[in-house]
Amino acid sequence: MVHFIGAGPGGADLITVRGARLLGEADVIIYAGSLVNPALLEYRKADCQVHDSASMTLEQVVEVMAAAEAAGSTTVRLHTGDPSLYGAIREQMDELDRRGISYDVTPGVSSFSGAAAALCAEYTLPDVSQSVIITRMAGRTPVPEGERLRKLAGHGCTMVLFLSTGLLEQVEKELAAGGYPPHTPAAIVYKATWPEERVYRCTVSTLAQTARENHITKTALITIGNFLGEKYERSKLYDPTFTHEFREASR
Repeated sequence: MVHFIGAGPGGADLITVRGARLLGEADVIIYAGSLVNPALLEYRKADCQVHDSASMTLEQVVEVMAAAEAAGSTTVRLHTGDPSLYGAIREQMDELDRRGISYDVTPGVSSFSGAAAALCAEYTLPDVSQSVIITRMAGRTPVPEGERLRKLAGHGCTMVLFLSTGLLEQVEKELAAGGYPPHTPAAIVYKATWPEERVYRCTVSTLAQTARENHITKTALITIGNFLGEKYERSKLYDPTFTHEFREASR
């Protein structure tokens, strides 16, 4: 059996209870060493085999899984954040399907949630933004034409950019072309929830400058939108003038 597990955003204590249990039961762990906090490996048992997939190909990863399965062993494939976001798990699952190897997926706390926690922010504020777009800047890996950053920016809602820290000059141009004013609040969150977490608040027009000044080149999320501003409407859910299923208006 292969267990795909989301490691969470970085903090070793932010993995799910199920994920930690499965790590402790695994005979083989394959982890994304360039992204996953190595402190998570402390959950493993003493005789567990550990493989760092940072230098491995898909074929090599699957061969390790297949060898473990043939030996009657249990494998954990440990991915950063939640494996459904930029986790490259579909191609692994398809290979396992072809080989008749069983697997399941344990979700994890995504780094975009960790970034909001680091910012002490709420992405969906009434009368500001009720939608969050999670995307990336096109680089060596392209994006579909309909998902170009300038097109998504046209919605004006909250945006969280993965895998884009080294492309911030282009990000600024795309966001501006999409309609974000230069003074729109933004923030760079470096290694959210890790011990070395850092938060740099800026604007859409100063993203690249802020990254340069703070020597941030990777392992950061870019958050954009007026959810980082000061103005919003309070929630109807707790408004004393609003009636809903569980409470009558009191004013």
